[in-house]
Amino acid sequence: MSHHRAIAAVFVAHGAVAGSLATRIPWIQDHLHLGPGTLGLALLCPSIGAFIGMPLASRLAYRFGGRAATRVLLALWCGALALPALAPAPAWLFAAFLLYGAAAGMCDVVMNAQAVVLERQLGRSIISGLHGLWCVGSLAGGGIGALAAQTGIDARLHLGVTALVLLSLGAVAGRGLLPDSSPAGVPAPRRFALPTRAILVIGLVGFCGTFAEGASSNWAAVYLTEVAAAGPGVAAAGYMTFMLCMAGARLVGDRVIHRLGPVTAVRAGGIVAAVGGAIVVAARTPALCIAGFALLGLGVAVIVPLVFAAAGNAGPTPGEGVAGIATITYLSGLTAPAVTGWVAGGISYPAAFAMVTGVMVLLTLLAPVLRPAPAGPHATPLAHARRS
Repeated sequence: MSHHRAIAAVFVAHGAVAGSLATRIPWIQDHLHLGPGTLGLALLCPSIGAFIGMPLASRLAYRFGGRAATRVLLALWCGALALPALAPAPAWLFAAFLLYGAAAGMCDVVMNAQAVVLERQLGRSIISGLHGLWCVGSLAGGGIGALAAQTGIDARLHLGVTALVLLSLGAVAGRGLLPDSSPAGVPAPRRFALPTRAILVIGLVGFCGTFAEGASSNWAAVYLTEVAAAGPGVAAAGYMTFMLCMAGARLVGDRVIHRLGPVTAVRAGGIVAAVGGAIVVAARTPALCIAGFALLGLGVAVIVPLVFAAAGNAGPTPGEGVAGIATITYLSGLTAPAVTGWVAGGISYPAAFAMVTGVMVLLTLLAPVLRPAPAGPHATPLAHARRS
């Protein structure tokens, strides 16, 4: 298995874990007789676990090597998939979700760091396609999970079997990951790596992109129901259209990045997303709303992959840069649904997506921070290709 195919399989497996669990949350809620408040607290635990784990990931990769860290953390993440359904009480569910989130965040850091290093060696962009494959894995896991839920399969059996299958896929993929090669003179990452000033600047772009992504994915169906009077099936189609457009654009995004460079690609994506947001705000029919969410999905697609790549190249080590940016994007993904809901409840749903549109306009103004440093005489082909 080539290094590229190996890291691609890792991204697919990571996405499949997330998609699989998302479909069985209703089963877990019913099984443990959880009220909305208790379930909401439980669903905060993965983000808390990720925030705790991500700053430690780059140190683990430095200590044990990126390939070993990715293999172990992916195995932990796949194994953690089975734990929430096995929890006998809410306290155990909280603990299971904390471990699940920590494994998710740490694995996210080390696998993106591996992707950045492989990009350098190949001399071309691959990270957008890898994030697109993550979406494919998530959609596949979610589809199988929805089928399992529809046919009444016990979530403990479904998630347990899925975890074993993904563990096997991860084990095979792990053998083909890039061998470790630490450049001489690179200091060890800090034991608890918080974002540096350079990463924070890049992180503003990531925060904007993730904010629009989180707001759209969580509120598209509700928006169509409340504003456009769409039925349940049409409302669900709005969410699926957004996700499919984002996944499809990421799969072809590396070609766009190669042609346009990161700054122009992000600026163009921000403009497309802002147009989509404006259509959503103005639309009062399901068809126009869905078209707006489709443009939002297309527009935000390459932003997060490019931010991860830029941070991996800007940090002292790829793992440390990615850890810093992951912390910021997870924070944005956590806050975006809540802030969107507060604005929608306090003012209106169109006002909430007017805010999202404004965030996309801000993103287009921030795009130049992704411009790489001038390529020196020893720069890789990727560094030259990424000038814009």
